[in-house]
Amino acid sequence: MRRSPGLIGAVAPAGVGSAEERVAARVGAALEAVFDAVEQTRSDTAALLARVSAEGRRPASADLAALRPGLHLRLAREELVSGVGFVAAPGLLADVPAWLEWWQTSADGDVRPLLPDLDPDSSAYADYTHWDWFALPRDTGRRAVAGPYVDYLCSDEYSLTLSAPVRLAGRFAGVAAADVYLRHFEAAALPLLRQLAGPARLVSARGRVAASADPAHLAGSLTRGADFAAVLEGAEPASHEGTRLVPCRGVPAGAGRDGRVRRGADVRRGAAA
Repeated sequence: MRRSPGLIGAVAPAGVGSAEERVAARVGAALEAVFDAVEQTRSDTAALLARVSAEGRRPASADLAALRPGLHLRLAREELVSGVGFVAAPGLLADVPAWLEWWQTSADGDVRPLLPDLDPDSSAYADYTHWDWFALPRDTGRRAVAGPYVDYLCSDEYSLTLSAPVRLAGRFAGVAAADVYLRHFEAAALPLLRQLAGPARLVSARGRVAASADPAHLAGSLTRGADFAAVLEGAEPASHEGTRLVPCRGVPAGAGRDGRVRRGADVRRGAAA
């Protein structure tokens, strides 16, 4: 798969060496573990759709029930994953205009399906095609991380959504995706950020903070000044006004609160940009 938009791992004071790069690599590894769940879902879905197509028919929503054992297993195995599933492209299925084969863990630990209103004629229609976790893989053919944003569709939680395109006979069929609550991601990332000598935070290419050990820059806030996307494109550490920017290479990154995805992200440490 082609290189996708990413996170800037450690934002830190200039002059500090490889500690930020080690933190960025470990943050990247945590997100790659979630992407493993996404990839397994993508692979299972692509194989299922191919089998149905070989039978000479269009898939139906009932066919997607075969994905459920694997989805439940991924929810149980990957502690960062709060929801996982396949989101069909409109028109893919023969019996419904749109569909989410989506399962998530409730507050009491139960695994439950997401059942949004997918009737296009309904005033409560949950049109997911404009959300960037769906639109970016569709439009670019790349995997993506959307967020942090408030996930009104699934949980009303501040979240990250990691996704990848699913194809059938070379055509876009939908996305495989996984949700990560931002509070869980911060809990995993903060011990790493606190290993650095100064205040540090993880930011998106647009500067939106995904996790922070810097009390001046809370998760969800915006860091201005540096061209974070350019740092990701260059895939090498950089400095801006006394602050060191270190990319989490290869990891797609999300955008701000509105869910629009930007390229890149970094670990930022030290002076505010």
